[in-house]
Amino acid sequence: MSGVFRIGVRFLNRSTSSISNPLLLEGKITSSIVIPACNISGKTLRGSKLSKPKPFPYLEKEYTAFQACKDVLFKTTTNRFDENTKVVVVDGPIAAGKSAFAKELATELEMKYFPEATMDNYYINSYGYDLRKLDPQLPPSMQSFDVSKFLQNPNDKNVATFQIRMLMQRYSQYIDALAHLFSTGEGVVLDRCVYSDFVFVEAMFKNGYMSKGARSVYYDLVKNTFSELMKPHLVIYLDVPVSVVKDRIKKRGNPAEVNSKALTDNYLQDIENIYKQQYLKDISTHAELLVYDWSNHGETEVVVEDIERIDFDRFDKDDTHMRDWRMENEEEWTEARARYMAKPDLMNYFNVPRYDVPELIVTPEDFKIWYDLWSEAPGMKFRKGYNEECGDGGILTKTKLDFRNTL
Repeated sequence: MSGVFRIGVRFLNRSTSSISNPLLLEGKITSSIVIPACNISGKTLRGSKLSKPKPFPYLEKEYTAFQACKDVLFKTTTNRFDENTKVVVVDGPIAAGKSAFAKELATELEMKYFPEATMDNYYINSYGYDLRKLDPQLPPSMQSFDVSKFLQNPNDKNVATFQIRMLMQRYSQYIDALAHLFSTGEGVVLDRCVYSDFVFVEAMFKNGYMSKGARSVYYDLVKNTFSELMKPHLVIYLDVPVSVVKDRIKKRGNPAEVNSKALTDNYLQDIENIYKQQYLKDISTHAELLVYDWSNHGETEVVVEDIERIDFDRFDKDDTHMRDWRMENEEEWTEARARYMAKPDLMNYFNVPRYDVPELIVTPEDFKIWYDLWSEAPGMKFRKGYNEECGDGGILTKTKLDFRNTL
């Protein structure tokens, strides 16, 4: 081969305190929410915590078959769960205020916050070395490409590779979130997630930033990987119109955004339309969905009150809502848990060979230059903990491995 492949809806308007049903854009009023007996609770209502098995140290310890058998026998996995053992995703357009809100929400719900995945996760290794420093020594096809470069040059050949890598970063983070939930019983709040990544792909495609061929590769990867995941319980969408998005971009003064060639009115409007017309409708067939007008921001406490009213257990076994989270016995829960402990196995599903898209192909010569430089960079020669030049000691007697570092 001549090349190498690279890689139930509710709309809440706080000004009227009403709850309406979108199919988002229809604006019909629904009946009031019934407060269920068991639901997500804010820290004010949670009170003293129940006694649970201690968290499993999934970041440091391998999850073995023997451990899984013990968990089935003693029901250790589900004994860690409570009403807040859920996946919550905060989504919305650029500059919507997702990060600040998601952090506050995680604190209020006593859940773990996962910040939005970025290309820093790919380029900065576990020793803190930024591999983007190697760009001057690399051919253009193998140089780094992140969101800042995309904003400045959205027609660059590397855009397709960048967006596929972003998909992988979000997928990797979502696996980590599920592993955390299953290992600790603690719920998670994610700032964006892998399920909404396609919104940006579609907007890129509509604006000519991504080719039809690269888009088809993207969806091949989605088809090959998403079946392994469990969809979120709740998605919160912060609705901000394009005019407000543009004002906020100016106010926060990030030069890459303010002077961006990518963030045109058409691109920003396409993001909003795809979110509302595709993503929100699709995800609402499984997850609960709360949509807020966030033009003037809002109060996290009010959102928590709305969340506390949702009965996540009201659906029957044949309903598509919450289907991923209905399992019959401890064996099924433990099997799901084991899947997310084996992160490298799941990441291998991205190995879908496609050699028909030019912008995803590099020459063997360029690849070798990249490989030789990266493999000799600080902290890249050996597994984490085994790089003497980075200060690691006691290497000859070590048995501990980094089981989750796959990117």
